[in-house]
Amino acid sequence: MHIFMPRRGATRDKSSARPEYLRALERQLSAYLPRQQIARVRRAYEIGAQAHEGQTRKSGEPYITHPVAVAGILAGLRLDAETIIAAILHDTLEDTALTSERIGAEFGTVVVELVDGVTKLDKLQFRSRQEAVAESFRKMLLAMARDLRVILIKLADRLHNMRTLGAMEPQSRRRIARETLEIYAPIAQRLGMNDFKAELQDLGFRALYPDRHRIIAERIKATLGNRREAMTRIAEALKKRLASDKLTSRVVSRIKSPWSIYTKMRGQQKSLAEVMDVFGFRVVVDSVPHCYQALGSVHGLYKPLDGRFRDFIAIPKANGYQSLHTVLFGPFGAPIEIQIRTEDMDTIADRGIAAHWAYKAKTMPANSAQSRAREWLSGLVDQESATRSSLEFVENVKVDLFPDEIYVFTPKGEILSLPRNATALDFAYAVHTDVGNRAVAARADHQLVPLRAPLSSGQTVEIVTAASATPSPQWLDWVVSSRARTAIRHHLKRLQHEDAVEFGHRMLDRAFSSLESSLETIPPDVLERYLDEQKYKRFEELLADIALGNRVAETEAQALLVLHGEHPHTINVRSGEKILITGSERGVLSFANCCHPTPGDEIMGYLSAGKGIVVHRLECPNVPELRKLPERCIEMAWDSAVQGDYRVELRIDVANKPGVLAQVAAAIAEARSNIENVEYKERDTETATLLFTIEVRNRKHLADVIRHVRRLQVVNTVRRYPL
Repeated sequence: MHIFMPRRGATRDKSSARPEYLRALERQLSAYLPRQQIARVRRAYEIGAQAHEGQTRKSGEPYITHPVAVAGILAGLRLDAETIIAAILHDTLEDTALTSERIGAEFGTVVVELVDGVTKLDKLQFRSRQEAVAESFRKMLLAMARDLRVILIKLADRLHNMRTLGAMEPQSRRRIARETLEIYAPIAQRLGMNDFKAELQDLGFRALYPDRHRIIAERIKATLGNRREAMTRIAEALKKRLASDKLTSRVVSRIKSPWSIYTKMRGQQKSLAEVMDVFGFRVVVDSVPHCYQALGSVHGLYKPLDGRFRDFIAIPKANGYQSLHTVLFGPFGAPIEIQIRTEDMDTIADRGIAAHWAYKAKTMPANSAQSRAREWLSGLVDQESATRSSLEFVENVKVDLFPDEIYVFTPKGEILSLPRNATALDFAYAVHTDVGNRAVAARADHQLVPLRAPLSSGQTVEIVTAASATPSPQWLDWVVSSRARTAIRHHLKRLQHEDAVEFGHRMLDRAFSSLESSLETIPPDVLERYLDEQKYKRFEELLADIALGNRVAETEAQALLVLHGEHPHTINVRSGEKILITGSERGVLSFANCCHPTPGDEIMGYLSAGKGIVVHRLECPNVPELRKLPERCIEMAWDSAVQGDYRVELRIDVANKPGVLAQVAAAIAEARSNIENVEYKERDTETATLLFTIEVRNRKHLADVIRHVRRLQVVNTVRRYPL
């Protein structure tokens, strides 16, 4: 056991020598921790105070007061000694000279891992502050997946920082408040920690929009004063009815927070008066059967509103929340919102994963919030492994933190929770990534629906798959869940890499051909030596870089020939064969917006670093400028069996009459072309110029579309744009 060693000059073992904030923490801990554990916490305080000595907060207080306050918040949740110790030391690795080795020697590896999990990565170099914050957040979430206590420490840290935010500069206050509302409050909600969520939202709202917060808070106070008698009468009526049905219960009134009122006003386009015109009560009973009996009792007292009943006991929310929700016609003309739950559900609703904390990793039975949190976090780990960019990962997590869910059934009767506005494609990826990748359609309640169809709670959904199906970039517009988005992006990136390797191989073969040689003449050992010199692990990486414009194929071919022993003067450069476009290279090729090439046009390619090959029409006005860098210009042509749809712009001069736009659009559709966009470029009393962006298969299809449009009497001229 480590003994607390006071500083030089202090009196040993006298509590008066310790600051009041430390004694207050020890009083909290003595309610549930043994003395030897409290002694370890005291030792952590001494080490932390020594490490932070001389450091102050913006308010002027000694810095150590902050980690001790964080530990106090966690002690209020009755968390174990290791968590309290890590909370006291949580800023030492980041802001002091204290090392992880010293912490490990004193308190063990678990405490080191907890402290490291909440430590930011500020000492590393990042391109921007945004990237640094994203990578730190990513690191914290992965540590949280290993040990849930990491996020408890971080949320307590953020909560205390928000309580003391007034000392910060206005710009910093707004940035921290916005981050709290966008990330940390939703995480607290996702983990079922309603108390934390509510305070973080209130403090964030107050810091970000002080005037709006003040107006709504004053209105809440005034409304409660005016309604106190009505609320008391409703509460007494509920208690009397429940008691007459022999149900032991606790009835408490619920008060909406300023943030929840503000978000409801903004999201539902309601006035403050409309949102405030609701009475809220919570009924707490002693067992699940009594929850349903209490539901019958309150429905017998006041008539329920049709379609407003939700059973979150049978189907818990994704964060473990359980309760019965119902809305009643009240005696005073305003609806009454009732929540009915057990004492245990009430505790979990407030504290979530921190309720009934007994941390024994996977050996102890977890409450529903803890189990669901671990499921969510394991999903985040899967997403993280498929996401290279920290910024993209954080955006995925934000999507996953939507508070509202829908609940749908698999054909076997299993319940899946999905974000609000989820589609059949989201459901497919929730079942399994392979099911999502091979999805072609869905059945919702036995009715065939497209993959982009939004789902509703209670539907039974079945996915129709095909072995030949594959994700397309358009699918990213059809999903809202981070799991689906990550899986689709991962698959598209893999396809892009495969396309890039194949296309890079074609480009390198062409380069060798232009040098009157062949890739096959390069021995494997020479190729391996070249790859090692260029820091490539595999030949495929070099090929992909060639296709993406990061390397020039002719330069690489010459370098390989020189390494093989052929001298530059022996190389006879001549024009190689043109690279043919088949339509399957969309991950590597892009088509210039300045000229919109279409199969049948004379074309060339331009190697743009990082973007790959950009295809231009030869008559494009930008081609002369591109020709000034001949090493980046590629001779290209269309394969005879080229497939796909290609974007083209049509400039159409029409008579300015009612219904003209509809006539032109109908003519384009009749020619079996899809319209992507339309805009008015010029307009006067007599004529108008329309710019249509359409999709065609080739020049012949384009000519067919133009003929259909020219037949219209309202059309003066139609031409491809640009010419």
